[in-house]
Amino acid sequence: MAVEEIDPVSGRETTGHEWNGITELDTPVPRGVLIFLIVTHIFAVLWWFLMPTWPLGTTYTHGLLDTDQHKMVAERLSEANAARAPWVEAIEKKSFDEIQADPKLMKIVQETGHRLFGDNCAACHGRDGRGGGNYPDLADHDWIWGGGPEAIAQTISVGVNSAHADSRVSQMPAFGRDEMLDPLQLQNVAIYVHSLSNPGDATPDNVQTIEAGRQVFLTTCAACHGENAKGNVDVGAPNLTDKYWIYGGDLETIVATIHGGRQGHMPTWGKRLSAADIKILALYVHSLGVENP
Repeated sequence: MAVEEIDPVSGRETTGHEWNGITELDTPVPRGVLIFLIVTHIFAVLWWFLMPTWPLGTTYTHGLLDTDQHKMVAERLSEANAARAPWVEAIEKKSFDEIQADPKLMKIVQETGHRLFGDNCAACHGRDGRGGGNYPDLADHDWIWGGGPEAIAQTISVGVNSAHADSRVSQMPAFGRDEMLDPLQLQNVAIYVHSLSNPGDATPDNVQTIEAGRQVFLTTCAACHGENAKGNVDVGAPNLTDKYWIYGGDLETIVATIHGGRQGHMPTWGKRLSAADIKILALYVHSLGVENP
């Protein structure tokens, strides 16, 4: 049996161990720490019995308190749906004009539409709907497929060049890559198109080039964009005479568009969003243009 030694400085017993002349004191764990550890272990054991804890293959112990997070979430969702039901039904039944004439419903449209837009549309069109990076600006009053709520709802439902059977379909051919136009024709028509939204660029030096480009436009592009180049919402052909461009309106980009073609894509949201959500989104997107005249 080891002989107990007393440390002369602290007056405490030592363990009898010594390292490099340093003696280890036999200091007990503080009582406060021991109490904390005991209480923690008791609490843990009680918690095992009170709360869902142990996995049991395909199930788990539910605990004496029967606290089920899945059940709680389901109940809250049910309560939220019940609270939404009256105005959701009203939006589903009323026409776009009737909803727009109802300030209370339009307030709901703005609040709910902002959330829906942020969750589903902002990744491409931006939080403010201003687009960018080859995605359309939804707040500039310039619409490829029409900017009324009905037209917007249709576009949201079926998408553009999507897998939906009734998808809106539109494609700009690759006139240069597929050799439908020779390099000179392509350059001329690009200069002409650029001049439509930049009339100040037309000078006596390039008037003949612009005229040559107009002739190419009439025989090649007018079928979709119209002889006046104002576009056609029936086929998704944009207006080429304004300052609103999806891919860019500088001459270099116009040349690239004519040469390589364009084919935008918008997914169909008909299966992901409810009919009421689509109407809300359509009205919200329509309001973006109203707020930015």
